[in-house]
Amino acid sequence: MAGQVSVSESSDSFEYMLFEGDPDHLKPVMLKSDHISPWINPDMLKLGHRIGRGPFGDVWLAAHHHCSEDYDRFHEVAVKMLYPIKDDFIQLFISKFENIFSKCQGLENVCLLHGISILNGRVCIVMKFHEGSIGDKIALAKGGKLSLPNVLRYGVELAQGISEIHSRGILVLNLKPCNFLLDGNDHAIIGEFGIPFLLIEISLPILDLVRRPGMPHYLAPEQWQPSIRGPVSFETDSWGLGCSIVEMLSGYQPWQGKPADEIYNLVVKKQVKPNIPSGLPREIKNVLYGCFEYDLRNRPLMTDILDAFKRCRDVYKDEIWSDSTKALSNKSRHSSYTDWSLSKDVLQVGDIVRSRKPKNSCQQANMAISEGIVVGVETKGDRNGFILVRVHRFHNPLRVHTSMVERVTHGFASGDWVRISSKEDLKHSPIGILHKIDRNGRVAVAFTGMETLWEGDHTELQMAASYCIGQFIRIKSNISNPRFDWPKNKGGIWATGRIMQILPNGCLVLRFPGRLSFGEAPDFLADPSEVEAVSFANCDGAVKKYQHLEDYHWAVRPLVIALGLLTALKLGIFVGRRVRSRPGMKKEVKVLHGESPRRQQEKKIQDGQNGSNSAWFPSSVANILFGEPVPPSR
Repeated sequence: MAGQVSVSESSDSFEYMLFEGDPDHLKPVMLKSDHISPWINPDMLKLGHRIGRGPFGDVWLAAHHHCSEDYDRFHEVAVKMLYPIKDDFIQLFISKFENIFSKCQGLENVCLLHGISILNGRVCIVMKFHEGSIGDKIALAKGGKLSLPNVLRYGVELAQGISEIHSRGILVLNLKPCNFLLDGNDHAIIGEFGIPFLLIEISLPILDLVRRPGMPHYLAPEQWQPSIRGPVSFETDSWGLGCSIVEMLSGYQPWQGKPADEIYNLVVKKQVKPNIPSGLPREIKNVLYGCFEYDLRNRPLMTDILDAFKRCRDVYKDEIWSDSTKALSNKSRHSSYTDWSLSKDVLQVGDIVRSRKPKNSCQQANMAISEGIVVGVETKGDRNGFILVRVHRFHNPLRVHTSMVERVTHGFASGDWVRISSKEDLKHSPIGILHKIDRNGRVAVAFTGMETLWEGDHTELQMAASYCIGQFIRIKSNISNPRFDWPKNKGGIWATGRIMQILPNGCLVLRFPGRLSFGEAPDFLADPSEVEAVSFANCDGAVKKYQHLEDYHWAVRPLVIALGLLTALKLGIFVGRRVRSRPGMKKEVKVLHGESPRRQQEKKIQDGQNGSNSAWFPSSVANILFGEPVPPSR
């Protein structure tokens, strides 16, 4: 297997030399290459014993043999032996690892990577060995949990390490206490990182790993189905770190004791959040609540988490909290929490802004500022301050809060629905949601069918029609095989559904209120490029309008049927009464006026038997309908 894998060879030196020192006494200096090959000869690794097992493979203690002309030594290392990867994807995995390896050398609070190799046909990642972890410390701690000062200290170190990894464009995606290693000075270090990120677009024989890449107790909602409910992003790691912090503080793993399917139902379907311990500092509670937002765009970035933990670390140094400290932390019970989506873009002088559109709402935005230019920024030490905006037709600049406006660059703003202009056959949906646009025009867009954000230039995008919660949609007439399952009506026509939720990648979550379902109604998904909006305005004719009315609720048709039956019954009674009051019957009453009642009744019965006006009613029915007395039996 190793012979089939091509690896980049390290360059020992450049092909030229530089000279340094006094110009009269120059000496040659050979420049060494900064590039270090990550490839490790499998013969240089000797496995010892297995020390752990995770969702991606086994961890072994091993010896790495270093041999050169000057020295011959062994290093104790940890070897992550991954579960089998299909042969066609091994080279792709190694190439992606080389990219990570070159970016992650010398990072603070991040475990040192030694390289990569292949043993027994399995890819092995070699890293520095650390004996303990935060998970081990939780297990041995008194009461099964860590003190707040220790959690704050570890939190700063972990957030610092993750921020360093994020700054290199790498996602961790496997954050949990057992992967937080401890060095000899009790400092926290990010251990295993980037493996789920490396496995994106890699085909694995084990289907369960593809469905849920990681420990289910720490997975964010988008990690369960990245191509459908994604994308995975930097904010995905915020969820994982939040779960780990909760476990450190409480001693309990989130969703402890629950199987993966039940956790999926809680996190993805019901959108339940992990329990946050009480009595925490306001800033820590604030950031933890943000970490567990269902929509990843509303979560704090790792730099925000780092800032919050740094501010609290110095306040809570002692193991025992004072009464004043506890009182201060309890003030956060009724405090409002930060909308982190509003603090991710710092406005600058010269930015073009407009009034912020309401999220996922069908209501029209109040465009108090259709377009303006920022001419002043009031800094208060945070990103949520006030700015001065110059608007056309207003002499003086307007002072507005940053949460009320959004930046517009090259005609686009974060949250816009966009269409990619590429004419190539795409595996993902061509319509998505813009997550970020830089001032230089670089964009990041989430598309249904992509596990990560698509990055490119704004010139490759066009504005697309937007969708909102509460809208009714149906499959377009030219779509015969939609991306997701879609029910049909009895006539074989695609049913009309209602949008209940819009995922960060534009995927639409639907329900069909016009279809009767027992128990909890199932959710359906839709690709935004395959559907069109339906309303009374675009339903031609009474028949289509009535069909659209039926889509509002399954009870519409039974109600119409019941109203029809009631109307028919009322009509029958009305006709019967009209028959009773016909003019011929009135004359008959006048003719019989001078006779006794008994004689009048006998004549009526006789007329009925002779085929008169009431001959088509049996006497008993006539009595019931018209209230006539039943003749006495003779």
